Amino acid sequence: MSRFGDAVRLSVGTFSAVPVPAPRRVDRATAGIAVALAPLAVLPVGGLVAALAWAGRELALPAVAIGALAIGAGAWATRGFHLDGLADTSDALASSYDRERALTVARTGDVGPAGAVALVLVLLLQAASAGALASWAWGPVAVGVLWCLARAAATVPLRRGVPPARPDGMGATFAGSVAVPALAAVWVLVLLIASVVAVVVDRPVLQGVSVVLLTLAVVFAFVHHVARRLGGIIGDLVGASVEIALAVLLLGCAAVVA
Repeated sequence: MSRFGDAVRLSVGTFSAVPVPAPRRVDRATAGIAVALAPLAVLPVGGLVAALAWAGRELALPAVAIGALAIGAGAWATRGFHLDGLADTSDALASSYDRERALTVARTGDVGPAGAVALVLVLLLQAASAGALASWAWGPVAVGVLWCLARAAATVPLRRGVPPARPDGMGATFAGSVAVPALAAVWVLVLLIASVVAVVVDRPVLQGVSVVLLTLAVVFAFVHHVARRLGGIIGDLVGASVEIALAVLLLGCAAVVA
C-alpha cells in the first residue's frame, strides 16, 4: 500500500467516524499528509451537514434548530472527537498554572466547569451562525463546505517547530508532521474556496478572504497560548483548534456586512 493510501485512510479514520481499513504504516510523513488532507477526507460528513441544514430550512424550522441539526450531525459523524478536545483543553488551561497538573487534567477525560462553558459557548455560536447562514439561497451548501474547511485548523498545532507537551499520545505522534509549505498551501486553498462560498451566498469576496485570515490568526494565537502554558501541544488541542475555527468561519460568513 502506498504512503498516500495510508494517509487517506488515516485521515478519514481520524477526522470522521466513516469506517475505513486501518493504515499499515503510521509515521510522521504519513501523518503530515493525513492532516493536510483532512478537509477533503471529511467531505461525506460535510455533505450530511449540508443536507440536514437544507432539510431544516425546507421544514421551516427556527434558525437555531437548523443550526443545531447541522452541527449535531457533524458532531455525531466525528464521534464528538473535536468537541472532547475543546473541553479537555479548556479544563487544562483553567485547572492550574502548574504544567504537570494541567496535563494531568487534560488526560482525565472528565468535563469540568471550564470545559462545559467552552462547549456551550462554542456550540451556541456554531449553531446560531449555521442556522442564519442556512437561510440564504445556497446557505446549506456553504455550511457544509465551511464545516469541512474548518478541519484545516489541525495543520496549525501540528506544524513543524511546535513540540509535543508529553512524549506519548496523539500529540506526540502527529506533532511536527506538517511542513510549513504544506500548511501554507492548505490555507491558500481554504482562502480560495471560502472566497467562492462568499460569492455563492451573495457576500463580498473580501468578506470571505477576511474571515479566513481572521480564523487563521485566532487559531495561531490560541495554539501559541496553549503551547506556552503546557510546554508544547497535546492531542486535544487539535480538536479545540478545529472547533474554534468552525465557530469563527461560520460567524464571519453569516455576518451581514454593509
